Amino acid sequence: MFSQNKGLAKLLSVFMLVVIGSVNCLYEDQIKKFDWRTTQIGRLDQAYVELNGFQPRLLVSTKENVIASLCPKSGEVLWRQVFETGPRGSIKLMQLSSASSGADATAAARPGSAHGFDLLTVQGHAPALIRGWNANTGNLEWEWSLMPLQTEKALSSMWFYQNAMIYHVLPVWKSHLEVTPYFATSGQATGNTAKITAPWISEEKCILAGTYFTCIEGSQLISLDLTANQPQVISKALGETPVKPIRAMEGINGVIVVDDKLVGVKDDIPVCNALRGNSFTLGRFNNQNVIVTANVKDKYLNIDGYISESCQQITELTNSMPYPDHYGSPVIKSFDCKMNRNNDGKGCLFITDTSDDSILAVQQSKFRWTRSEALANIIATEFIDLPLADSEGELEKEMKGKAAADIVSAFIHRISSQVLHFKSLLLHVIGLGSKPSATQKAGLVRDAFGLHKMLVILTKSGKVFGIDNMSGKQHWQLHLDNVEEFSNGEQMRLLIQRTSKHFPLHALCMVVAKDKTTGNGVLYRFNPITGQPAEGGLLQLNYQIKQLSMLPETDTDFVKGILIMDSNNKVQVYPEHAKSKANGLYMYTANKATGSLNGFYVKYENSQLTTLPLWSVDLSGHNGDHQIISVASKNPIETVHSQGRVMPDRSVLYKYINPNLVAVFTQASDSIHKYLLNVYLIDVVSGSVVFSMMHRKVRPPLHVVHSENWLAYAHYNDKVRRTEITTIELYEGKTQANSTVWSSLRAPPMPLVERQTYIIPTLVTSMRETITERGITSKDVLIGTASGSIVELPWALLDPRRPISSSSNGREEGAMPYIPELPLPTENMINYNQTISRLNYIYTAPSGLESTCLVVAAGLDMFVTRISPSKTYDLLKEDFDYILISIVLVVLTTGSLVAKHLASRKSLKQAWK
Repeated sequence: MFSQNKGLAKLLSVFMLVVIGSVNCLYEDQIKKFDWRTTQIGRLDQAYVELNGFQPRLLVSTKENVIASLCPKSGEVLWRQVFETGPRGSIKLMQLSSASSGADATAAARPGSAHGFDLLTVQGHAPALIRGWNANTGNLEWEWSLMPLQTEKALSSMWFYQNAMIYHVLPVWKSHLEVTPYFATSGQATGNTAKITAPWISEEKCILAGTYFTCIEGSQLISLDLTANQPQVISKALGETPVKPIRAMEGINGVIVVDDKLVGVKDDIPVCNALRGNSFTLGRFNNQNVIVTANVKDKYLNIDGYISESCQQITELTNSMPYPDHYGSPVIKSFDCKMNRNNDGKGCLFITDTSDDSILAVQQSKFRWTRSEALANIIATEFIDLPLADSEGELEKEMKGKAAADIVSAFIHRISSQVLHFKSLLLHVIGLGSKPSATQKAGLVRDAFGLHKMLVILTKSGKVFGIDNMSGKQHWQLHLDNVEEFSNGEQMRLLIQRTSKHFPLHALCMVVAKDKTTGNGVLYRFNPITGQPAEGGLLQLNYQIKQLSMLPETDTDFVKGILIMDSNNKVQVYPEHAKSKANGLYMYTANKATGSLNGFYVKYENSQLTTLPLWSVDLSGHNGDHQIISVASKNPIETVHSQGRVMPDRSVLYKYINPNLVAVFTQASDSIHKYLLNVYLIDVVSGSVVFSMMHRKVRPPLHVVHSENWLAYAHYNDKVRRTEITTIELYEGKTQANSTVWSSLRAPPMPLVERQTYIIPTLVTSMRETITERGITSKDVLIGTASGSIVELPWALLDPRRPISSSSNGREEGAMPYIPELPLPTENMINYNQTISRLNYIYTAPSGLESTCLVVAAGLDMFVTRISPSKTYDLLKEDFDYILISIVLVVLTTGSLVAKHLASRKSLKQAWK
């Protein structure tokens, strides 16, 4: 009886597992059908690869405060741990047990453990968290913390590991060093803090090279051995002052890299002085310590190995392969060789970091796998329409520019074009037609509904990607070297100058950035479909960029020019032949530090462009301590479908739709209210302040959405310690000042303002509104949360006109009553269980279908999908029965013809009676 019950229990458990496993989420058949996600770890910092253990592994730490384990064969993420952003989560040290000496195996071991640790990390500074991890599963095994007495000084603290001890080095710049040793796994201090006088140390010139604290002073190298009982100053002459910053070489104690060569801090430290290279690392090959270098020469990546004691080259470790330009300069991080009978170096795996934030795995002079970690820092995205198919392009070419003078010639031209089209199609079928183009072979062809597009992505490292938005395939990459964001914190810009709708002209995009060396502007123009440079490619400007704007009108080649204002308020247009299109434009600039805005009028006269200052607005407050923290304008491609809202009495409440309205937010501290947040709605053509409002005890993070006649922004209420979303709507009233053309210089009376605040039970990290081609579809607001979810909230929930009670007068019929708390239903999360780590960016774009909006969400990961705020009302369902509806139509048509015939016969018979 007992065995039968046991068997039934097993059967029931198996049935429950099957049932639970089959119910993953709502609409399971739609999972990953219209969306895809990439998982990133960020730019590589440290790496340890092991191929000879029980389980080969690659453990890494990154600049994005992430530790992870990658599969050495494929580069797939096996597990990762994402720490906090900023200094709180910065990884100060990552130590692998197998990378330490043999004496460390039993020292300070935890009870019941044969090793002190498997993987050890030091994170943050106030407090500093020292943690031990299971390197196979990524589980946390133990942890201890250290809270400094002075948190400001602890920000620059350093750590190193030696003989089961972990040393905390706290430099007090221009004064001294404080060194404290601890048992690595227990956190128990082994002695008092040693204070070492060192008045020459500075943050820009000093590094930690193993156990040596080393600084560069002119042409001398000054070092201190921090593990010595009585540390003494070690000085070494270099002969000349280094040009590049010094950096430590991982794996060898007391060796640094000075101007691409190895230098020991002491004369008795053996180094290979003859080696030259951009990067070095230490590893093991045939039971010997080996130094490996990686350099690029003549577009080839050359990897060479040398015995560290004798500096003799190991030919088995030599690798050479073509190196694409879009990877930038390489830095080798780690390598290991799988032990075999031949020891011919074919089992060696080299892990390399690049300046474009990629991770390369090299084996046998080939790239075994690559990871594009630049996608962990996306700053701009654009959707580009794909080109026409070859057959459609031929037809378009025939029809283009041949307008017929009369109906007969138009009909003849139409018939001849169709004949040519049929001939081209027939030749393609029998294999005698022209060869398909490269885009045709890659499947980059425009579809009927405009859902298939090229996703162009610009990243923080200057890397640009061309990705298929349907499959996620990377079709091309390019890297802009030596570029960065602008000095005021504004990111690089990605602009579309010409779309793919002007056949046979190709699409044209531009990247606007700042040169790292000179600080001047950089323009790069390229074809977004192929990634090839266009219209001259890279252009170095001889001035700094202060403001830029796209011209509203195109020239004869359908290219929208870029209007650029320099630091002297002079303007330039690229391409230059579009200067005349800039006449009569208005521009504005915002100085975040001083809290001031200035408006300018651009005038084209005598083939020259000049700017005329029009207005200036000072938002710095009476104490001058208000700073601008955010400026939000409307989407330039937005289309407003309805000019008003119908009221219950059949009257119309017209929207205040000012295309020149900009929302400006300023922040200041206050002795009474602690924080002050000011909101200004400013017309940037006339400089008039349309509306202003103040929030007390409110502080960032601030995220803003500005669209049509409404504004929504999320902020943190410091008084009640919760996140709130405030919405504002502007209306002209029951009468409209001008229903055809908006003029900011003859603006209507001040708008009617509706405002309301809602409570959202999560931390908001980003916000974006949905957008469609004609604006008919209802608007939704996409809210990114700290948990990595994207919540789609209809505007009806955020509407400030929601009535306090259902019987309130002056409210729309059917409006939902006001409730302070916003619901976050799980079915409204468009990324269901595809969590996006550190979600901080959402971008939306219209598709060819009016009901559908394309979405890109990014943080550490990237997620691409499409949504339909009003459902797919303009698209038939996939299970639509075409056969049944065809049969019904045929039957109805036949029946109507038969009925018509019978009716005519009946009427004829009645007429003869």
